[in-house]
Amino acid sequence: MSNTDTRERAYWRATLRLTFVLLVLWAAVSFLPGWFAAELNSVDFLGWPLGFYMAAQGALLVFLAIVWVYANRMDRLDRRFGVREDN
Repeated sequence: MSNTDTRERAYWRATLRLTFVLLVLWAAVSFLPGWFAAELNSVDFLGWPLGFYMAAQGALLVFLAIVWVYANRMDRLDRRFGVREDN
């Protein structure tokens, strides 16, 4: 196996690992507040039940953070492995 193949495999592995972690985070933020809504709603956050807040506002903030983290991490991976988008 050539050095190029090894680097491509390492890049692909790192990309898949990042994607998997962020998808697990997305799934947790999407489904866990609904699953535990009754328990979360017993706590107030800024005058609102925590379950409602997590579904209405918190999840959106986490989704934006996921997009930001993905973009920054992929830029770092691209630089580390010498991947250019114009190829």
